[in-house]
Amino acid sequence: MGTSTNTFRFLVLSILAFLAFFGTGVQAQTKDSLLAVWNDEKQSDSIRVEAYKAYIWDWYLFSDLDSALILSEKLFDFAQAKQFPRAENQGNMFKGIVYNVLGNLEEALPYFQKSLKGSQKINDLWGESEILICLGVFYDDQGDYPSALEYYNKALLIDEALENWGGMAMSLNNIGNILAIQDELERAREYYERALFIDEELGVKQGIVSALINIGSIDLSLDKTDDAIKNLERALAINNEIEDLTGLSFILFSLGNAMSKTGESTKALEYFERALAATEKGGNNIDKPKVLNAIGNYHRKGGNYKLALNICKESLILSQKTGSLNSQKEAHYCLYSSYKQLNNSSEALLHLEQMMQLKDSIFNEENTKKLTRIEMQYDFKRKEAAIQAEQEKKDAIAEQKLKQQTMVRNGFIGGFAVVLIFAGVFFNQRNKIGKEKARSEELLLNILPEETAQELKDKGSSDAKLIAKTSVLFTDFKGFTEMSEKLSPKELVKDLHECFSEFDRICEKYGIEKIKTIGDAYMAASGLPSPSATHAVDIVKAGLEMAAFVEIGKANKKKQNLPFFEIRIGVHTGPVVAGIVGIKKFQYDIWGDTVNTAARMESSGAVGKVNISQSTYDIIKDMPLFSFESRGKIAAKGKGEIQMWFVQLNHDNTTS
Repeated sequence: MGTSTNTFRFLVLSILAFLAFFGTGVQAQTKDSLLAVWNDEKQSDSIRVEAYKAYIWDWYLFSDLDSALILSEKLFDFAQAKQFPRAENQGNMFKGIVYNVLGNLEEALPYFQKSLKGSQKINDLWGESEILICLGVFYDDQGDYPSALEYYNKALLIDEALENWGGMAMSLNNIGNILAIQDELERAREYYERALFIDEELGVKQGIVSALINIGSIDLSLDKTDDAIKNLERALAINNEIEDLTGLSFILFSLGNAMSKTGESTKALEYFERALAATEKGGNNIDKPKVLNAIGNYHRKGGNYKLALNICKESLILSQKTGSLNSQKEAHYCLYSSYKQLNNSSEALLHLEQMMQLKDSIFNEENTKKLTRIEMQYDFKRKEAAIQAEQEKKDAIAEQKLKQQTMVRNGFIGGFAVVLIFAGVFFNQRNKIGKEKARSEELLLNILPEETAQELKDKGSSDAKLIAKTSVLFTDFKGFTEMSEKLSPKELVKDLHECFSEFDRICEKYGIEKIKTIGDAYMAASGLPSPSATHAVDIVKAGLEMAAFVEIGKANKKKQNLPFFEIRIGVHTGPVVAGIVGIKKFQYDIWGDTVNTAARMESSGAVGKVNISQSTYDIIKDMPLFSFESRGKIAAKGKGEIQMWFVQLNHDNTTS
């Protein structure tokens, strides 16, 4: 990554206030008016608690941690005395947040866990979403990104069901952070921009600040320094209105990084020192180490190695206390570089080794696989929820129709006319049942392979299978975010639907199983559920046809001076486990390292090209239908170096 991963870390706890109080009508009141409501015993307990929560959030939680802790204890005691479990859960969550910001993780986690358990016990979905985000941030700060992503996705699912747009915006921001850390910058920016759009529509200033900081960080990483400064300065102006010290420290830190990129080192140091002052004023020990690292590196680059050592040692000690792996890694880098310049080889080597160990623990292959799996699980659950909602709607309509039919039958029972009516209804219903059965069969086959669907009908279940040789294809559109800025949502979805519909037809033509779409990505596999001797050939042909289709569309759009799609396609061959996910609302899916490697083939490819791995090449290399371009060994994230090839049709041998 071009910049430190800390560039993308913004403590989004400061925007949780909106989630906690959205819809209560109290968050916009003044400090004195909120306290007056809390002290007014004539008010209901619910109104008093909501006012007191807003009082703590808006005026103490991110500026005066000692007072916030005392007030949270008072809220908790009140809740216990009044037997008010929701307020008790809120009190526990507040205490967890205070301890987390202070860097006291051993104290923070139990309070978060109590709050989550309590919210689930009383079926408080709003409260559960709040605490899930807190837990996500807790693990995010420690570099445990799979756990963080899992909590963020759970919160997002709840908020989508509640139509809680404020909560959705926060989860989108947080998931964007995880993607940015994985270097998936374009996808991260999509999440940030979706969050920004929601928060701007709702007027949530803290959410706007968070999204702008994150977008600015992406711009910095992409060397769009002017855009980054513009977004960060806008964030700073808004943040000055809400006086959020946590947000202030990170904005100033990011502006310092931007000034470093422009070569304005004096301004950079000024911003870093202002950021440090903000962390110290707010008692923010989570963000303080990364600011210290930035100041230490500034002095190291200026040749003041001894001062750099002192500052980065302070950062290391503090980040070890808070458990922040990223800050520890950056501190070790600063110390390694400084000792190296001072010709202290033994100390330099020690810090280099520790830095590499931390890097491996954060970005190892196992974590990468976990992140991929969690993303896919969320995508499945979201689709499952949509299907369930649609089914419930159909069930309600069917129940209403049944009631109407019962009324007709009871109102006209008796006599030959009734017999005729009943007979007509009976035959009509029988025909409808037959049609619905055929429709259900069609829908089942649209979701599952025929062999799997039949097994499911016969047994009521389907066993997962290991398939030794399968070829997996991934596609992804380049510049999707840019197109989304230029086209209306309706136009964008229309173009996407047109492409994916053609991809579906191509897959059907070659007997390839479409697995799923994930945003603007398309995933398919050949050679399953039944083995196929031509799986690699079939999927490469399909990939080339997809690329050709998109290229034709691009040419047509360019003639009309309209935005156009460009595509990358990747293919890898190997073993997968294939089967049904879940016990209701089934979905056929595949798992294994082959899937991850196929995704890397796509991300490591080039626009308009089909990029294949060595294992796929070995199967089709002797076929005169294809010609190949060796790319040599290319580094793929989490995979090391992989031999890759571009494949295209050999136009002298195009017989299918």
